[in-house]
Amino acid sequence: MDIKVRVWRQPTADEAGRMVTYDVKDISPDASFLEMLDVLNETLILSGDDPIAFDHDCREGICGMCSMVIDGVAHGPEKATTTCQLHMRHFKDGDVIDVEPWRAAAFPVIKDLVVDRSAFDKIIQAGGYITAPTGTAPDAHATPVPKKDADLAFEAATCIACGACVAACPNGSSMLFTAAKVAHLGLMPQGQPERDSRVVDMLQAQDDAGFGGCTNMGECAQVCPKGIPLHLIGRLNSDYRKALRNSN
Repeated sequence: MDIKVRVWRQPTADEAGRMVTYDVKDISPDASFLEMLDVLNETLILSGDDPIAFDHDCREGICGMCSMVIDGVAHGPEKATTTCQLHMRHFKDGDVIDVEPWRAAAFPVIKDLVVDRSAFDKIIQAGGYITAPTGTAPDAHATPVPKKDADLAFEAATCIACGACVAACPNGSSMLFTAAKVAHLGLMPQGQPERDSRVVDMLQAQDDAGFGGCTNMGECAQVCPKGIPLHLIGRLNSDYRKALRNSN
């Protein structure tokens, strides 16, 4: 395959960025999108140019590092797929592909396609923990959990904190991420002691970090590579109202 890639290039956080077009030739349809960028970077390095900076780690769709907007869609055109698991066979020979960083006030660009997602860490630090004693693993049956709750908690816990939900949201909201992190602990017995303070503190941290408000557009759930359901935001709102009532 021969394609053109228009990539956002921004040398530093303080400098203006622009889209730059590159020709990428003889790419295997079986190559992943990140492998294609690797090939492009090798060409840039050999020609003395600065390679494109982008985040990546596991390349197995589980770490959430491969954050980029491809043709206007977070992680690209394939549903429930991270960028590292997106393959070039989903594009056509001769395509022009736009590649941009996450764009949100709370995710400032560091360089090229790399953004600062430490705002997510601040939300987790505000309440993403439990005070249950730790140590050796307890027996599996030591704390009975209804299967329905366990299934819902696992569904929420699959969030990999990639930030696609924020990038896709017209408001730059992180409600789907926060809802998942609140729910997977709040649904389990071990998470009950902090249930009220958790939702209040994490939502406050979300607002403090500069994320926008949720207006139920639903774009977040559409692009989530792990299929985090939109109904968790409703659960988050319900938990928040209960927490405020309990504090009065």
